[in-house]
Amino acid sequence: MKSYIKTVSNHYKHFFTRCMVGILLFLMIGLNPILQLEAKASIGKLTTYPFVLLTNYEKTLAIGDSFYLVAFTSNGKSPTYKSSNGKVASVNTYGKILAKKAGTAIITVKIKGAEATCLITVDKTKITLNESTISLEHGETFQLKTSTSTGSMPIYKTNRKSIAAVDETGLITAKKPGEATITISADGTKVTCKVRVKKPKITLNETKISLYRGETFQLKASISSNLLPKWKTNRKSIAIVDDSGLITAKKHGNATITATLDGVAKTCEVTVLSPTITLSSNSLTLQVGQTTTLYATVSSGNTPTWSCSNNTVIDLTSDGTITAKKKGTAYVYVKEDGTKVKCKIIVIDKEN
Repeated sequence: MKSYIKTVSNHYKHFFTRCMVGILLFLMIGLNPILQLEAKASIGKLTTYPFVLLTNYEKTLAIGDSFYLVAFTSNGKSPTYKSSNGKVASVNTYGKILAKKAGTAIITVKIKGAEATCLITVDKTKITLNESTISLEHGETFQLKTSTSTGSMPIYKTNRKSIAAVDETGLITAKKPGEATITISADGTKVTCKVRVKKPKITLNETKISLYRGETFQLKASISSNLLPKWKTNRKSIAIVDDSGLITAKKHGNATITATLDGVAKTCEVTVLSPTITLSSNSLTLQVGQTTTLYATVSSGNTPTWSCSNNTVIDLTSDGTITAKKKGTAYVYVKEDGTKVKCKIIVIDKEN
């Protein structure tokens, strides 16, 4: 109401200024008899024509703004107000105009026999962004900052939530590689921010390794987005890998370990080696009742498996101890993860 009173007061000042000019002219006419006669004739004619005077005949507003259009009428009565486009600018009974959306509207102020118009132009709301194009990686965030010329709150929306999500404050969160568009709208005005979510860069600490059965190796992935990859082996019977990238060799052969994130994959080739087995002797001759120990050295460090071809000729323990039982020939086999060696045992009778 204070704003309205101030506005009306200013308009009345302009009106009174015009009146003062009229009074001066009247005084000038009053001093001249000829002018008096002409003025009387003119005034007599004017009084037959009603009129409407406005404080404004055109006005530019921002959406949400309002002001009072004051009218002065020849009959002293209140006029009617009407907008040609109430969706752009509405007007009430007292001449209060409210700007609603961008465009133009004509306010018609009318009394019987006379009317006047005011052209209202409502400007589009301007939206300013801190960035219109950004690049992120999966998991990264960016705070979009927005200001509007009307001070109204913007609304944020993404066209691809699976690529980049945005909350009501404008915080963007990258979800996976691809492109998305964030649309910011206010008062019918829209602007956009293009978001590109980049593919991550993955580097492994090793791309080729060799292990023996039972050995482990910690494979490490350096990822630009600092997220954790998914680990997978193509041959579980050869080598397995856990969620942290720890590889465990299962048996001799080849396997591929893959680290994957957002469609980017890096591999490490794993070779599980067959061990080398060396025996302390490849042939032994024993007398019946004699005991000896055969030693096996395995390159993998694993304990080998012992077996005998003829248990009636010799007796064999799991640590390689051989006892001759009766005359004959037998073979001792030592096996570990695909490697197998043998030692020939000849048993003879005791010497008399």
